Amino acid sequence: MGELKAAMLFHPDVIKLFGLFAAAGVQPVSGQTVEQVRHFYREKTAVFGGPAAPMALVRDLKAQGPAGDIPLRLYRPGRAPDPAPALIYVHGGGWTIGDLDSHDTVCRAIAAQTPCQIVAVDYRLAPEHPFPAGFNDVLAALKWIAGNAAALGIDRTRLAIGGDSAGGSMSAAACLDARNSGVGLRAQVLIYPSTDNTPEVRLRSSRIQNAEVPPLTTETLKWFASKYLPGGHIDLRDWRLSPLHAESHADLPPALVLTAEFDPLRDEGKAYADRLRSSGVPAVYRDYPGQIHGFIEYGGVLSAANEAMRGIARFIPNHL
Repeated sequence: MGELKAAMLFHPDVIKLFGLFAAAGVQPVSGQTVEQVRHFYREKTAVFGGPAAPMALVRDLKAQGPAGDIPLRLYRPGRAPDPAPALIYVHGGGWTIGDLDSHDTVCRAIAAQTPCQIVAVDYRLAPEHPFPAGFNDVLAALKWIAGNAAALGIDRTRLAIGGDSAGGSMSAAACLDARNSGVGLRAQVLIYPSTDNTPEVRLRSSRIQNAEVPPLTTETLKWFASKYLPGGHIDLRDWRLSPLHAESHADLPPALVLTAEFDPLRDEGKAYADRLRSSGVPAVYRDYPGQIHGFIEYGGVLSAANEAMRGIARFIPNHL
């Protein structure tokens, strides 16, 4: 890793973050139990995520899901109107880790800079609940929020969805589903999304060049896949898993797609933005130079995380 880091022009903030990770004893996921990885992920984002922006209201809710209640958390900033537009946020974590607490700072940061509410979704995780359980929860939560919008102080006609990494993947797929299900979405925010889980994705330049860049190395990607896709006859081109391979991307809501230069998922994120544009969907694409996968979670260290939040805050009101 030392030689790799020396050959790459990481942003100085990222170099600092690597040092902080080393000092904190952050370990690769391989060799750890799922519970250990979940625990350290939650701690890591709490320590390096920066201060939690104050909200006028933070409220825990439960949506009715296909296998029981789905925990939600609503964030209402002080300047949100009543009813307010809402961004439904789907956290990342390789479909295996992450929860409402791991992305609490992220949701607060977005809400603090926009006149809209954020509703975070705590979907079921693998390996206890492999594909497509988490995605089914996201769809159920989306429909429940839309159906209960008035009671939540949400303007039903001004809904968006977004998320990071695996959450970006499920957000993109949710837009594909919502196009035909009657749940109107006005925008999608896809932060370094996983859009292609077919074997061919391994040939993309960003997968090869950034194979050893933490936190999302090739070994880590394999670890997540082994939990979410435990074998069997899963079609890896299924649009719920690989939204890039959907039959059509026409008539989807406008998108903001963010990627990081040293992220193995960079090329598939750009490919998704390109596919949306070629299908007639407005898509704003921004790649953050010198950054790594997961950078928005570390606003306490990475200035690019705060820059990305400002970009999201500019994009959302334009469409809601």
